[in-house]
Amino acid sequence: MLATLLVVSTAPSERTGSATHDVLAGGQMRLMAPAAPGGGWDQTSREMQAALRDLTGRTEVYNVAGAGGTIGLSQFVRFGDDPTQLMTTGLIMLGAVEANGSEHSLDDTTPLARLTTDYQAVVVPAESPLRSTADLVAAMRADLSAVSMAGGSAGGVEQILAGLMAEAVGQDPAQVSYVAHSGGGEALTTLLSGRATIGISGLSEIEPQIEAGTVRALAVSSAQRLPAVPDVPTLGEGGVDVELENWRGVVAPAAISDEEERALEDVVVAMARTPAWQDALARRGWGDALLAGPEFEEFVQSEQARVSQVLTELGVGS
Repeated sequence: MLATLLVVSTAPSERTGSATHDVLAGGQMRLMAPAAPGGGWDQTSREMQAALRDLTGRTEVYNVAGAGGTIGLSQFVRFGDDPTQLMTTGLIMLGAVEANGSEHSLDDTTPLARLTTDYQAVVVPAESPLRSTADLVAAMRADLSAVSMAGGSAGGVEQILAGLMAEAVGQDPAQVSYVAHSGGGEALTTLLSGRATIGISGLSEIEPQIEAGTVRALAVSSAQRLPAVPDVPTLGEGGVDVELENWRGVVAPAAISDEEERALEDVVVAMARTPAWQDALARRGWGDALLAGPEFEEFVQSEQARVSQVLTELGVGS
């Protein structure tokens, strides 16, 4: 990783752009968001599109939704050795691979870089009688199965958080009533319709609804309060000893060459240092979690093992 970062930091942007142009061979870079429009992967892809403009020219973003990103993954692996194809990914996909028994995993891709971290928010409709995490804990202890929880895809970070919360309050995670959805918009609809007691969502996705007063945030999954919502306590403050951090990154097809991999890593790292990307981090409330090269590959391997173990312990694995 150090060598990769040094190349990017000492070389002019023209050299990075030239190397990427050679890799693209006159073609256009295409970036798959393996989820419906509006969610975290879509937001990440659109912000990458804007930040890459001066480095690669126009980048096409397209969506392939379903099954926590595994439908997109199954299509992406077919690109083989095409260096013009990239895909956003992250912790949610690792869980979905396990939960859905997916034929493919990130082992069938070339990891390029981790880009962001994001925390989860536990929210309720504005008129909900639950006013605090303490109220939620009391309801979960009284009858866990009656506290339905709306979130993203099966095995994703939201379901992992739901199980960890149940475990932290002394309940059986396997008894959590979790309602999975393919996107945050669908989960919000379920919550607001009254078919779920609480919603769990990435803060960056649900923050506009919090600001609009449509939902009320009970807690966030971070260790400390977050600048974007300073009045919202952490789960720990409410007596639920749980912290969970989501992450997102980008991968390339599995069979690209070593030279193509280095060039693509260089341009992604260069993108992550542009003013446009730094502005996106600030606007979205994302943490800057840049990690590239072999260190990111090792991180992905360790995360796959960790998620598999957690889901097995929570009884939500395949």
